[in-house]
Parts: sequence; structure tokens; C-alpha cells
Amino acid sequence: MRLHPGEVQASGWRVEEPAALVGRLRAAASGVTGRPLVVAVDGRGGAGKSTFVERLRAVVPASAAVHTDDVAWHHAYFDWGGLLVENVLRPLHRGEAVEFRPRAWIERDRPGAIRVPSGVDVVWVEGTGIIREEFAPWVDASIWVQGDLDEQERRLVARDGDSPAQRRHVAAWLAEELPLLLREQPWRRATVVVDGTAPGVGIATAPPVP
Repeated sequence: MRLHPGEVQASGWRVEEPAALVGRLRAAASGVTGRPLVVAVDGRGGAGKSTFVERLRAVVPASAAVHTDDVAWHHAYFDWGGLLVENVLRPLHRGEAVEFRPRAWIERDRPGAIRVPSGVDVVWVEGTGIIREEFAPWVDASIWVQGDLDEQERRLVARDGDSPAQRRHVAAWLAEELPLLLREQPWRRATVVVDGTAPGVGIATAPPVP
């Protein structure tokens, strides 16, 4: 697996069913009551985070997903912590529903809102940079999706294209992503590491990198 310099490859992989992984996440935060379990799902662009969250949502139908890309839309690559805490994580911790239209959505007439209904069991908060120190008080369990850089780049090109504008966007993103992830080292903070390249029904998991 080819990784960015500084990221350490996980070891001790094993294959388990999605339901078993969800059980491990619940056990890691067994004291949560009166509100949803908040699980952070982090990984680099193209690692397979969104696809993985959809697999977990199939196991927990009474769950919802929040994508940090929606919070960050036309705001900043990674400087969205305050928006997320005040408008999503704090209401979730109060056991409240979430109905949030970021200012950038309003200014650019983007329809809809970031919504989490009341009474859900789990909220999967997905996005690069969600496992970091400032969110530790708000996150109950976490997953780092580790992926091969070559595969991630292929997925990003397939999804977003390879135009000059897109290449400039990726370069600007990496200029902020690489220092952030090297500082926070989410692969060490995560409750569990998941192999984003592993196909099949089961999920390849490993303990956090020591």
C-alpha cells in the first residue's frame, strides 16, 4: 500500500462483518445515552469514506450521515470546525434534530440543508480532517479509512476529472491536508482502522497505528 510520507501502514488486519464492527464502535462508547452515537469517519480524498458510510448505514437503518464537504462548501478546505461544532455536533449532543443551512448555501442559493432527524441511533460524520483534537469532546468513536494513493488518485480522477482547474484544486487541497494530517495523525487516534481498498462483504480492520 502506497501512503503519503509520515503515514504509517496499519497491521494486524482481520476481516469482520459490518454488524460486528458496529458492535465494536458501540462498545467503545457504551456510556452514550439520550442522544445518537457520533462516529467520525476520516480518510484521504478517494479513500472510500462515503461508500463505506453507506455500508454502515445499511447495517444501522436508524442512522444518518453528515458530510464535512457540505459544511465546508465554499467556506474553507479545513477551517470549518466552529461551524460543525455549533450547528451539528452541539445540537446532536443535546439530543436535538439538526437543520443547518451554512451561509455559503444561502449566499449561492444552494437548495436544501444539512439535516439529521431526531431519534436516530447513530450519526456518521464523514470527511477528511474529522478525527482531530478539537473534535475529541464531540466524537464517541472513530474510523480511519486507510487507502492506497494510486487507487485514491484513480478514484478522484474518475469522480472529478483531470482538468487543469481540478489539478489546481487538488494541489491547493493537499497543501492544507498534508500538514493537518501529519499534525493530527488520525490513524493513531482512531478507534479502528479500515482498509478502503479491500473488496468483499466483510470489512478488513486493524487496531490504531501505535
